[in-house]
Amino acid sequence: MFDNLDTDRRPLVLIWEVTQACGLACRHCRADAKPARHPDELSTEEGKRLLNDAATFGDGQLVVLSGGDPLARDDLLELVSYGDDQGLRMTITPSGTQSLTADRIEDLADAGIRRMALSLDGATRESHDRFRGEESFESTLEAAEAASEAGLPLQINTTVCAETVDELPAIRDRVRDLGAVLWSVFFLVAVGRGRILEPIAPERAEDVMEWLHGVAESEPFGVKTTEAPFYRRVGLQSDGDEEATRRRGGITAGRGFAFVSHTGEAYPSGFLPESAGNVHDRSIVDIYRNGDLFESLREPDRLKGKCGACEFRQVCGGSRSRAFATTGDPLESDPLCPYVPDGYDGELPPTLKDGFEGSTSAPDAAD
Repeated sequence: MFDNLDTDRRPLVLIWEVTQACGLACRHCRADAKPARHPDELSTEEGKRLLNDAATFGDGQLVVLSGGDPLARDDLLELVSYGDDQGLRMTITPSGTQSLTADRIEDLADAGIRRMALSLDGATRESHDRFRGEESFESTLEAAEAASEAGLPLQINTTVCAETVDELPAIRDRVRDLGAVLWSVFFLVAVGRGRILEPIAPERAEDVMEWLHGVAESEPFGVKTTEAPFYRRVGLQSDGDEEATRRRGGITAGRGFAFVSHTGEAYPSGFLPESAGNVHDRSIVDIYRNGDLFESLREPDRLKGKCGACEFRQVCGGSRSRAFATTGDPLESDPLCPYVPDGYDGELPPTLKDGFEGSTSAPDAAD
């Protein structure tokens, strides 16, 4: 998937948070979204300049329009159409609200949206709506059906934390039934409103990774993790592919991934809110390729602690966002990963050094 992509030169994924406005109040919201739009959002013309710059990364650059809820912008279709005209692969992550009607989804498809991602954080109306803070379960299912009718490939995003982990097998079944092409499993990073939620224990996260590899092998849809790159390490260890540890791996914050906020701040990830510059002053291409923060995150040998000593640092590298949220240093060890390299005798994250209270059971792969 990444063999022909030079992540020093371009991101695989460029996310533009077009607004922080949203009608939902999800308990895990990275953006800490508000009902009203911010007065300093990028304007239509500023957004078009951003899309112009993004197109210079190369043919078919993937752009994800996120929020808040992108539908809160009345120029959304104009921006989608403009990006499509520039040769960008335009995708979107709208909120599951009643405003996401079949007509609006068809309009998005006609304007040039190539894929739609919807969030499903519970397998039932009760559990999903409790997590989302609003009645969005039925709207999400209806939107998924409308996306299929409009010919839009569907991606389902799910947040993994102590509250949701037990439902993963049932959510997997929903993902299959909805005909999704990809299940993107987000492992909680304590930013925004997500600071009030409880993460799962590292040992359980390892078990969940093994379970997800089984899901990927048995289901018709793909599986990817977000902010949990040691999913790749678990797969390599399971396959016994020692040679792969020396190859460059998938994307992490700043390495194949970039995020532009609603006000133009450029971050390595939406979960790593350390600005490397603003697109008002520098192009996103220049920030990504030459920004000090981005360059440091693309050098696995600069990682600290057990991540720096890990033989899988090229193919994994740990969650730089979680390291930043936990320690204030994006180059520190990822506290969710329980793996300790042979011979490492340095400092361990508190989650491993002091133990972690909580459940250690994982979804049953036979479920």
